Amino acid sequence: MTTKKYIAAGYASDRVLPDITSEDLSKLTHLNVAFGHVKNDEITTAHLKNTSVLSDIKRNHPDLTLLLSVGGWSAGGFSEAASTAEGRAAMASSAVRVLSELPFDGIDLDWEYPCYGEADIASSPSDKQNFTLLLKTMREALDAKGMEDGKHYLLTIAAGADQYYVDGTEMDKVQQYLDFVQLMTYDMRGGFQVLTGHHTNLYTPTGDLFRISVDASVNLFHQAGVPKEKIVIGAAFYSRIWNEVPDRDHGLHQMAGTTGGYGPDFTVLAENYINKNGYVRYWDEEACAPYLFNGSSLISYDDEESITRKCEYVKKTGIAGIMFWEYSCDRTHRLLDVIHQGLNG
Repeated sequence: MTTKKYIAAGYASDRVLPDITSEDLSKLTHLNVAFGHVKNDEITTAHLKNTSVLSDIKRNHPDLTLLLSVGGWSAGGFSEAASTAEGRAAMASSAVRVLSELPFDGIDLDWEYPCYGEADIASSPSDKQNFTLLLKTMREALDAKGMEDGKHYLLTIAAGADQYYVDGTEMDKVQQYLDFVQLMTYDMRGGFQVLTGHHTNLYTPTGDLFRISVDASVNLFHQAGVPKEKIVIGAAFYSRIWNEVPDRDHGLHQMAGTTGGYGPDFTVLAENYINKNGYVRYWDEEACAPYLFNGSSLISYDDEESITRKCEYVKKTGIAGIMFWEYSCDRTHRLLDVIHQGLNG
């Protein structure tokens, strides 16, 4: 009997590539290198400083799949490139060129988000259909290169976790061109909300006005036409923090004086915050999520316990696996270890 190989994918920004340990690389199935950009309808990597490290990584870890992640929050160029057949062809050709020049095994598109300009990027209602056409064009180009090279090049996306993303895309059509869909099931609460809550919770707890959770997102995308075996959920190696929080119910589901900005990463949380310096760790069993509260500031984050629950969820539901943002946020190496143990133990 063969055991299923679950995806353990990590995002790492280009600047930290030299710092990724061999032990950690051996615990990953996929490494998403962040970020390539779209300029004048083409993917560019000219700004990346550490691509020379990729050959060593590939040589020492031949089973590790390397993906160039293109885009990220506030990275534009997608709407313009996707809007014409020429633009889509140019972007697909540039993807092929990247795969010829660097030892990547595929492309991960992180357009945040089709049909939405919140990140101060161009957007259009026609992004919805153009996104499908862009991925189709890219899939065909990668397949043609794969035929020449005798291998399969991957095409994946990072997707916003909530209803807005499904509304702005044609996921039932898009999914056929993709190897898998990485749901960004973090920041589900934060920069846009003053209501405190969990930003990367597995389930929606009672009393939470915002009904989004990992499980809700998985069901949303599955109902939109994405096969469960193509869905990868996200874990967060960083936190969200609210200040001026009323001291009721340990600060959870309260109207704060600030929106949930980025908080300390897990390295700093472990060092200075978790049951330290006046912060107490609480566990929400309904949400399967931890949080910290000191009487006036609430911090939402992932830890070993919540990630273990996410791994159990992957196995129970038959989805593809877990990814996380971002490698350098956990220099304790504990969270990746838990993902590795949880998916393979």
